[in-house]
Amino acid sequence: MEENCFHCGQRIEEEVIQFDEKDFCCQGCKTVYEILNVNNLKDYYDLNRNAGLRPDGKSNHQFDFLNTKEIFDKVVDFSDDGVTVVSFYVPVMHCTSCVWLLESLNTINPNIISSNVNFTQKTVQVTYRDAELKLGDLARFITNLGYKPSINLKTLDKKKKSKVDRSLVSKLVIAGFCFGNIMLLSFPEYVEVFGDVKEQWLDQNKGYFRWTMFALALPVFFYSSTDYFVSAWQGLKNKYINIDVPIALGIIVIMFKSTYDIIFDISPGYFDTLAMLLFLMLTGKWFQQQTMQALAFDRDYKSFYPIAVAKLENGYEQPILLADLKKGDRILIRNEEIIPADAILMKGEAMIDNSFVTGESRLIPKKAGDKIFAGGKQSGHAIELEIISDVNQSYLTQLWNNDAFQKEESELNALTNKISHYFTLIILIITAISAVYWYFHDSSKILEVVTSILIIACPCALGLSSPFILGHMMRIFGNKKFYVKNTSTVERMEKITDVVFDKTGTITESDEAQVQYEGKELSEYQKQLVKALIRNSNHPLSRTLYKKLNVDDHLPINNYEEIIGKGQQAEVDGHKIKVGSRSFVNAIFNENILNQSQVFIAIDEEVFGKFVYTNRYRKGLDRLLKELDIYQLHVLSGDNDSEKEYLESIFPQNAKLIFNQSPTDKLEYIKQLEQDGRKVMMLGDGLNDAGALKQSTVGISISEDINSFSPSCDGILDAKSFKAIPNFLKLSKTTMKFVKIAFFISFLYNIVGLSFAVSGYLQPVVAAILMPISSISVLIFATASTRIVDKLTKWNLD
Repeated sequence: MEENCFHCGQRIEEEVIQFDEKDFCCQGCKTVYEILNVNNLKDYYDLNRNAGLRPDGKSNHQFDFLNTKEIFDKVVDFSDDGVTVVSFYVPVMHCTSCVWLLESLNTINPNIISSNVNFTQKTVQVTYRDAELKLGDLARFITNLGYKPSINLKTLDKKKKSKVDRSLVSKLVIAGFCFGNIMLLSFPEYVEVFGDVKEQWLDQNKGYFRWTMFALALPVFFYSSTDYFVSAWQGLKNKYINIDVPIALGIIVIMFKSTYDIIFDISPGYFDTLAMLLFLMLTGKWFQQQTMQALAFDRDYKSFYPIAVAKLENGYEQPILLADLKKGDRILIRNEEIIPADAILMKGEAMIDNSFVTGESRLIPKKAGDKIFAGGKQSGHAIELEIISDVNQSYLTQLWNNDAFQKEESELNALTNKISHYFTLIILIITAISAVYWYFHDSSKILEVVTSILIIACPCALGLSSPFILGHMMRIFGNKKFYVKNTSTVERMEKITDVVFDKTGTITESDEAQVQYEGKELSEYQKQLVKALIRNSNHPLSRTLYKKLNVDDHLPINNYEEIIGKGQQAEVDGHKIKVGSRSFVNAIFNENILNQSQVFIAIDEEVFGKFVYTNRYRKGLDRLLKELDIYQLHVLSGDNDSEKEYLESIFPQNAKLIFNQSPTDKLEYIKQLEQDGRKVMMLGDGLNDAGALKQSTVGISISEDINSFSPSCDGILDAKSFKAIPNFLKLSKTTMKFVKIAFFISFLYNIVGLSFAVSGYLQPVVAAILMPISSISVLIFATASTRIVDKLTKWNLD
């Protein structure tokens, strides 16, 4: 007789683990049970402090090989400044209790900073302090909890994906095989020859046919339907009624009623219905699984990073897409730029901030020859790196989705989960009332009615509708070069009331600006000093000036500092150079010229002059502003108000134009708007505006050829699609309307289906057919509606 795990309810297929007179399917479930009994994870750690010992008390050296440098470097994702990040493939992970335990490692062992589980890929990523905990000890610690990591050549190859669990396919195949044979064996029950006289041979052997059908129904009931039983049991055990509870009840009712009927020779039972029901529901579940995999949006950098890095070839900088970056390439990383791949520092002094990876903001000095991990951010002057590993797209995605940069949870997902929960409760109540009603009116229909209700009422389509529609819209946005972080970003865009623009690099085209110098004439050497300094900055004005100065920039630089919103300074070839605003260099120039930005130059504390930028505003800006007239518009600029008059002529009268704003001022302005109940979309260049982008309801970073990647933003917009901002906002509103329509379609299916089921006009098999059809119809609506609205939208991207 098969045993079920006391903790998770899953059938125990291997050796039973016994503890406290209870049976468990794995060491992990036993561990969770022990922890729950201790009632404190820290106490559990104290009780099991000797994690490196075997049961016999001797030292366990099983994972000592992980501590050797060669293998350590291959296994870990990141290791620097006493913090290491490693991903383990854990094939025995199988239930929500496993996820809970593996994501609570930091509360069991104080040397672990955090742990995150990817359940679909069976991996756990652990961030820990390597001075107190060795990698081999960490692997032993996890093994003692019941989750032995699989470490082999395949798992060391991070390009290969984990094996896909094909148990659903095997259950579907068995259900299909049994269904076909049961239908064949049940055929004699429906055949009559010579009027009302049944064929004598068939009638004499009906017992054989019925018991054979019973035998074929057993693997369907005990294997193919186990997912529904386990899910229902786990929900009930945790005092939660999920959508599998009514389905599991329906399966049990059919099986036991059919068995009762053949034992007492009442009827052939409903084994054919049971087998068909499981086959169709598993087919629908397989279809849903494939759909959700398509919606997983395990996006790589090609999907949403319109950014490039500066590749160095023969001393010249050439923008190169991350997709084209290879091992051995030399790249230039400027101040505040993210390092896209593991690399060796070749030139310059690096100050690396790994807060995007570890969550701890601290500058770590690096010297030539040191290894620098992907995800670090350079703070200081530009450095030259040599790439030693391929760009890991999933790793960069993880940086963008770091918990530190997440907005609030999606209200739509929370609403969907809440509806699904109460919907199931209502269905169970309707089922009970219907059973009582038919008991007094026609007891022969109770089984049919109850089963049909439990099957037809599955809210699967409800759960699929919103992620499918929002996911399709994300793809449409991506095709138009607007790359949003997640579906909740599209959801939040629908609620926007205010649109805030940065000026330089956002509504202006920095590359097209005309630059003129005014002041004391600069010698060739002095221009080299200035260019060597601004080479380190990624600010749009610095990048434009860098391109305009046709001199060599390879001069030694020390003590580089960039003060965001003001300027930059350093010692270049022994001279103190300052480039920035008037106040930053203590200039006395007073004239303001319309439609201009100014960058002042000081060499050895002497102000030489200024570079004057005649800004060119983005093509179609006036039309874009007219299309955004339903929103309250704002401009927050770090420049002076020399362009105020021009901006007032193109922006609506009620627009608010504010100048001389520091990054902190911008953040506080956004915060005040949101405290007043406004929903703000901020558009900036991703550098000076990082704080404001993070604070806003939706933060969008505008990207040119090269742009500093900002994890604090919710989306990256290619500058070529700037004119399409009104389209994106309108489509977000249309998307939410489609979600509501999909909800209505899902509810309509359930209401109509329930009305037929309750009245006794719906067969269980028909209900099983309609259940996946309802999901398919919602998915067809989602696909068709989003594609049609995309075709009808006038994008005007030329």
